[in-house]
Amino acid sequence: MNNSPLNAISPIDGRYADKAAELRPLFSERGLIRQRVRVEALWLKALAAEPGIDELRGLPAAALTVLDALAAELTDAEAAEVKKLERETNHDVKAVEYFVKSRLDAVPAWRTRREFVHFACTSEDINNLSYALMLREARDQVLLPRLDTLITRLRALAHLHAATPMMSRTHGQPATPTTLGKEVANFTYRLREQRTRLAAVTISGKINGAVGNFNAHIVAYPQVDWPRLGQRFVESLGLTWNPYTTQIEPHDWMAEYFDALARLNTVLVALCRDMWGYISLGYFRQRVVAGETGSSTMPHKVNPIDFENGEGNLTLSISMLRYLADKLPVSRWQRDLTDSTVLRNVGVAVSHALIAWRSIERGLERVDVDANRLAEDLDSNWELLAEPIQTVMRRYGVENAYEQLKSLTRGQRVDAASLRQFVSGLALPESAKQALLELSPARYVGYAEELARKV
Repeated sequence: MNNSPLNAISPIDGRYADKAAELRPLFSERGLIRQRVRVEALWLKALAAEPGIDELRGLPAAALTVLDALAAELTDAEAAEVKKLERETNHDVKAVEYFVKSRLDAVPAWRTRREFVHFACTSEDINNLSYALMLREARDQVLLPRLDTLITRLRALAHLHAATPMMSRTHGQPATPTTLGKEVANFTYRLREQRTRLAAVTISGKINGAVGNFNAHIVAYPQVDWPRLGQRFVESLGLTWNPYTTQIEPHDWMAEYFDALARLNTVLVALCRDMWGYISLGYFRQRVVAGETGSSTMPHKVNPIDFENGEGNLTLSISMLRYLADKLPVSRWQRDLTDSTVLRNVGVAVSHALIAWRSIERGLERVDVDANRLAEDLDSNWELLAEPIQTVMRRYGVENAYEQLKSLTRGQRVDAASLRQFVSGLALPESAKQALLELSPARYVGYAEELARKV
């Protein structure tokens, strides 16, 4: 059986392979090996730069160049070589150590110094930094740019339809009018806020040995300031130093990262459901694409599948992200291995989010606003003006204002003529009465247009 997407178990590598392609180099097995090799090589380079480690002084430039090359890239063939070593050792990080040593054999200066590869490290020193780099690159290189594209599209839609009046629905019932642009602006603003929170998550790392105390380090080189060296190294990777850990970095930052991404996805679930509803009401028309089929039995259908697929992938992503956030910070005593298998699924949770975002973008590209349908709904619900009328009546001291409008409108349709007749009989100043008589559902939108344009 070959590696065709047709044979993939996960839809991320099968049906949706093209929609998560940017994440594959980051979260794949090859991506993890790449980061492990990078951390091993750069840690060795940091050791070589430490004045207190006499054995690594005076290395020629070529010895350091090979470390830079190892840290820079990893070919498919090299990743396969690491996997071969893993099958022999039955240990993924030890396989990386042996791979790095094999590459250093070609440099004479390293042949007597090979044992400084993985020096004083536990596997988690390498792993925690590797996953931190993976998740940082995924966020900064893929997720935030993709999210910015989606926010930009929503902002443009909000501005375009800032003045397009629309009837609201609270509890599913006709309610105070708004504009279509203002409702899109709400999501634009919410997503921008959640984007800020995701981008602000501090990504941490550690490199402090078997239980976080630099025990072996001090025995070998008591004169070296290991906490300072460890902090300097972690920060050189663009990460934040965590000085207090057990064998594992406690993953608290990961929980914050996954919670932030889950909250962001929850906002998009609400967007998908609202868009689905507006399409159902006819407020949006979906463009017909030649050759596509909406139903296997009903030829007329154009289904809102992009928003449905988006919602499905979002809720799947959210459930995984919530699990990861709850599970990963919990480890027995100084370390158990339950996080290891779980961590290998972080790319799955993130990929389902990215797949959903692409579906939403596609859905937004394929809808047009039906202004006539929006106007029709507003014109059929003049009872919406019961709110402003009774509010003006309250201002001028008209008794039982709310109750009068409730008796006139609750549970029944009121047309323009009957509502204006009611207003004409009110004991109001002529200017106030005239303003109410000129009001219509389509003109009763408050600051909606202004708010939509400001987002």
